[in-house]
Amino acid sequence: MVAIIEKRDLRDFDWLTSLLAIAIAGFGVWQIHNALPTENYWTKQIFGIGIAVVAFLVVAFSDYRWIIDSAPYFYVFGLVLLALVLTPLGVEVNGQQAWVKLPVVGQFQPSEFMKIPTVLMLAKYFGARRGGELTLREVFIGGAIMAGPIGLIMLEPDAGQAITYFPLLAAVFFLSGIKIRYVVILTVAIAVLVPAAYMVGVKTGKIKRYQQERINAIIDPDSVDPRGYGYHTIQSVITVGKGGLSGIKGDSETSQSVLKFLPEPQTDFIFAVTAENTGFIGCVSLLLAYALLLSRLISGAREANDRPAMLVIMAIVTAMSFQIFINVGMALGFLPVIGVPLPLMSAGLSAILTTFIAIGFAVSIRMRRFVN
Repeated sequence: MVAIIEKRDLRDFDWLTSLLAIAIAGFGVWQIHNALPTENYWTKQIFGIGIAVVAFLVVAFSDYRWIIDSAPYFYVFGLVLLALVLTPLGVEVNGQQAWVKLPVVGQFQPSEFMKIPTVLMLAKYFGARRGGELTLREVFIGGAIMAGPIGLIMLEPDAGQAITYFPLLAAVFFLSGIKIRYVVILTVAIAVLVPAAYMVGVKTGKIKRYQQERINAIIDPDSVDPRGYGYHTIQSVITVGKGGLSGIKGDSETSQSVLKFLPEPQTDFIFAVTAENTGFIGCVSLLLAYALLLSRLISGAREANDRPAMLVIMAIVTAMSFQIFINVGMALGFLPVIGVPLPLMSAGLSAILTTFIAIGFAVSIRMRRFVN
């Protein structure tokens, strides 16, 4: 599995992509410290980054083709982990049983890790195609691969995490040549079924009151109680606005997050913390760093030796872009709060480990672009 590291490997190693990922993660540690300087989230994040970098190097110096060939085993293993969450081994946090307790590591969220096996499984199946437009049977098989993890995640329940899986399937479908009529049918179905499902969920109580109010806070912010369900969005917008052009420059006495006005500043609203502490300049710099990282990954996809490798990288790029868009949208108040972390920035071992493994896979593909 793991190749012996040679001079050629170090020569072909994608240092820029690797250093960009580590730099963004390091910047994230600084912002987590800014958010809650008296708590130990930032030290835990350093520990998590250490584990993640080791995993990144293991994957980067491994043969990605072996990993893709082993996709069914990883997929089944991931489903088992998701199923364990629903047993007494699962840990409930904020009304969601989405974690399992592991020795030394602590709480681990399998729904984050499962994204990798799901991408590998999709790439293995659709990468073996000889070309042409997708058939209806292939579309159904892709949906079935996705249905396993999403079904288990919705039992936790964690709708926010489940939503982040759909860009993976969308990217693979698009790059595999899905027929336009299927896209039109799917778009119409979503336009009809989502509002219908929302109304049914409201009437049956499946969509909780706080979830309804988080959506209302975006649609009609003036009608939402600023001390109630609209509190998260309003406080985030205030925090972003306080940063101005260059941030509050370490003035913790006026910090929204330090003073506990901003909920979950180390995870859901880490972008708001970044805006408060580094201002417009820091936020634009962070987004440019993301843009450069994603462009490097796309470049690796273009140079990939085979179709499965290209599909994996582009699915990773699509998922990361989607999460960045959702998290920033939450912080700026134009999207509802659904608990989607900002890649490489938000606190949490599961998220940082998954992202570094994904980037490690892309680096592995780029390193072997000259190998037949």
